[in-house]
Amino acid sequence: MDIKIQSVEVSKIADVDFNDLSFGHVFTDHMLVCDYENGEWNVPEIVPYAPITLEPSARVFHYGQAVFEGMKAYKDDADGIFLFRPDQSIKRLNISAERLAIPAVPEAIFYNGLKKLLHLDTEWIKKGFGNSLYIRPFIIATEGAIAASPAEKYRFMVICSPAQSYYAGDVRVLIAEKYSRSANGGVGYAKAAGNYAAQFYPTSLANKEGYQQIIWTDADTHEYMEEAGTMNVFFRIGDTLITAPTSDRILDGITRKSIIQLAKDNGISIEVRNIKVQEIKTAAAKGELKEIFGSGTAAVINPIKGFKHQDTVVELPNMEDTYAAFFKEKLLNIQYNKEEDKHQWRVQI
Repeated sequence: MDIKIQSVEVSKIADVDFNDLSFGHVFTDHMLVCDYENGEWNVPEIVPYAPITLEPSARVFHYGQAVFEGMKAYKDDADGIFLFRPDQSIKRLNISAERLAIPAVPEAIFYNGLKKLLHLDTEWIKKGFGNSLYIRPFIIATEGAIAASPAEKYRFMVICSPAQSYYAGDVRVLIAEKYSRSANGGVGYAKAAGNYAAQFYPTSLANKEGYQQIIWTDADTHEYMEEAGTMNVFFRIGDTLITAPTSDRILDGITRKSIIQLAKDNGISIEVRNIKVQEIKTAAAKGELKEIFGSGTAAVINPIKGFKHQDTVVELPNMEDTYAAFFKEKLLNIQYNKEEDKHQWRVQI
């Protein structure tokens, strides 16, 4: 398809210290931009990364029509560039868009635009285990009007940020009793910008108590575990791995579904079911709760060292040969083209 390309005159890559990257703060030379107006998407453009201009009345500011995705590109030892399950990313972006009355982005614009963008900024994708290029596709309502209805103009963009291995340090969580991440019939399953903004305040309260994140529970009763911070969450009781089923409250995580498949491939008992807070507390009291970990694109897998719920404080045991380490290694080996990809998740571009 036709894509207009305006390249930078001089790359800023020489000014970047790739040994000291703060996640999501440094961006590549170019970005993809495509506007929607008069009922259709225009010809996409790749332009130098730069600020954008919007009307103060742009509906994204007033009514929150904004959705996004998170992806990564990897480079193997032979300079091949790979994406991980990109079909799931475009599918989920458009599911999110539909929920917020935003027009779907055609797959041709998404794939072809992203491919050209990554080839143009290929030097920003560094080889080496742990190095990657974080990719952020998003759609915002750009029409200047403060009428409370869906916009008629939108902008689809892709920006990219070089990343290193994500390490958040030891993570302990507070299990939610009051605040909720999402509710039945809401937008919890969508990657809507407002979902994340709504988490910041209760998470800041947890931080003041010495906890880095919150495990969210169901909005109706706060009895059932749902997500951990911005990640899907897994619990290991004995040798069985348990995670909550997706619903209109829980994001259909790409890393999550990959872990479920890898568990089946490797003979690890996996249950996708509702799990009560009390079940986790009882398992911990009996010494049967072995691991809790979150899963997501940025960190891949993030072990959780302990939790608090009401008056109960639990520290998880230090273990060797954890499921968290096993699945992280498996996923990274697939993503970096170091291991057989029997499910064809890895896509070379």
